[in-house]
Order: sequence, then C-alpha cells, then structure tokens
Amino acid sequence: MARSFSSLCFVAAPTPEAQASREQMIRIYGNAAREQADVLVVLGGDGFMLQVLHETMNSGTLVYGMNRGTVGFLMNDYRLEGLTERIAAAAENDFHPLKMITRGVDGAETMALAINEVSLLRQSYQAAKLRVLIDGQERLDELICDGLLVATPVGSTAYNLSAHGPILPLESPLLALTPVCPFRPRRWRGALLSDRVTVDIEILEAEKRPVNAVADNTEVKSVLHVRIQQADDVTARILSDPDHSWSDRILAEQFAN
Repeated sequence: MARSFSSLCFVAAPTPEAQASREQMIRIYGNAAREQADVLVVLGGDGFMLQVLHETMNSGTLVYGMNRGTVGFLMNDYRLEGLTERIAAAAENDFHPLKMITRGVDGAETMALAINEVSLLRQSYQAAKLRVLIDGQERLDELICDGLLVATPVGSTAYNLSAHGPILPLESPLLALTPVCPFRPRRWRGALLSDRVTVDIEILEAEKRPVNAVADNTEVKSVLHVRIQQADDVTARILSDPDHSWSDRILAEQFAN
C-alpha cells in the first residue's frame, strides 16, 4: 500500500555536494518547515544520518536518506527524479536503540543512546581489563583487550565488522558482543546475545587501566561500570527503497569480498 504524505523537509550534511543536492531538491519538490514535514529527507553520509536519527527518536518523524557521502550503508541511492513515488513505496523500519548507562570514577552517571553500538575502549597504552556479566551472571571474570563492543543488527556491519564480529540479519532479535584485540582469553572471539538481555561491564584496575565508553558519537571518559540494554521505549523510524532494503544490504555484506 502506497504511503500518504503531503510535505517534505530536506536537511543536508555541511559538505558542498550535500548542500548543492539540497538546493536542487528544494527547487523541484519545495521545502516544508522541519516541525511540519511528514518526511525528513536526509542528504549526506552515514554519520549525518545517525545524527538526524538521534534528533528524531520518538518524534514520530519518518526519515528517508539519500547518499551524498562515502559508504552510505544507511542511505538510499541518490536520484533527483521520482522522489515522491519512491517515498510513497518505501518500506518502514522501526528500531529501538541501545541504552548505555555509565558510572564514572567521579561517581557521576551518564545515559546515552546508540543505534549502531556501545563500545568500551582503552584510554592509554595499558590494555583494558574487564569483567562481563549477562543478566547479572558472570560470564567472563577477566577479559584483557583493547576494547569490547555491543552492536545492534543495524550496527553489525560498522565497527563490529571491522573488529571481526558477526553480521546480524536486520530482523534478528540479537546483539553482537565483540572484543577488540583480545589478549586473554586468547581464543575468545565474542558471543551472540538476545536483545532482551542486560549487559554489565565492570572495569578492573580502572586507575591503572582507564577506559572510555562510547554510544555512537557520545563518549564518556574514565568509566568504572557500564550497563547496556535495549531501550524499548525509544524508536527511530527510517524508510528504505523496496529494491534496496536494509535486509538486502546486510545480506549482501555477508557475501562481499
């Protein structure tokens, strides 16, 4: 069934290519105020798309991206013609981000959301030393590594894949727990977790081996404890062309050279 909408708002990354494309689109399709638009059309790359998705979470706004960046995994192909027809036929994908709650060495708590992944990374030349609990049960009493990340299916082809983590089908109710350069246990390469679990990570020897925590583009320095779970009360809504769906993109990544 075709989607019904009456107004578009175009937003673009601050690059010359994205800004020029926005001006072209506005000349053809007009441009509604952001707060009044039915669909937000995003012109840029994956980083800019993540920024917009964070801004529109729980707003009910539909987001349709077109690639004016580099990789553009989160984006649809860029074309000037036929935009209204493409949006009308687009498939809607609703995602719940991860919620990261950190406790720092100063005792302060910080909450941030992640569409792609939550990562813990060593802050200095010393490897991180971590304790990992799943739903309160200790699974690793000591993991020595450069870092550890929890990735969503959406983010499984990003940093997670670079760290040799598994690619997750978009519709799978899973999270990837992936180490970055693990030293001990030497043969541990990560785990697949249900997206219903709570992951607690404690930083051991935090003064000697400081660790930072990152949720997408939000970084918290010198953490002692990180809790990660799916934020069921928060939703991001994104549109994809039926012939270039996110599921198809993730499947293609599994057979890429």
